[in-house]
Amino acid sequence: MAKTLAIIGAGQGLGMGVARAFGRRGYRIALIARTASKLELLVDELAALGITAAAFAADIRDRDALTAALTEAEAALGPIDVLEYSPSPTGTIATATALTVDDVAAQLDLHVLGAVAAVGRVLPGMLARGEGTILLTTGVSSTVPAPFLANVGMAMAGLRNWAHTLHSELEPTGVYAATVTIASGVIPGDPVADPDAIGARYWDLHEGRDRAEAIIGDLDAFRTLVAGTASS
Repeated sequence: MAKTLAIIGAGQGLGMGVARAFGRRGYRIALIARTASKLELLVDELAALGITAAAFAADIRDRDALTAALTEAEAALGPIDVLEYSPSPTGTIATATALTVDDVAAQLDLHVLGAVAAVGRVLPGMLARGEGTILLTTGVSSTVPAPFLANVGMAMAGLRNWAHTLHSELEPTGVYAATVTIASGVIPGDPVADPDAIGARYWDLHEGRDRAEAIIGDLDAFRTLVAGTASS
């Protein structure tokens, strides 16, 4: 029986790389993001590759809409076997000394609370079946503090921490959780950062189920960038 991958925050770059990696291996793909017209274009692209996909528009910050989209996806495509969460940062990106409570709350709302809502919707079913995969995506500022990404880093560090704790707590259950830290842009044609190369890394993590985190890109290069920015 075919399985289903749900991508929350689906877009042309990373999201489609993951969709192709799983879709070419027989997975049905549920694409969830805010703009229905953009999602339909992605569905058409996947259909042209022979991949079954469907779009479910929802604003991640609207918890009821997000959980409803996941419910609709299961009704249309079957139980969600793999959940991938990767919304792009939106809104104000603030520096460490200039951020406000609202700046932090907006990023926590998107990256942490949205993930908690999505996982809360699909995890009971995974636990009942004794199998499933949860892949939570963060950026490099989750690991390397960057003053110019202060509020984004705070939120993504929280998401990364939660992914690690999920990994530990779920290990005996048959459900696998991990985080992917993207320490690079998504660059078509790049051997590491091409969307399809990134998608292959997600597939390998899902299949291997042997670690809590995968890092794509070069953390040290970003540390050097941050240090250079601080000294300039």
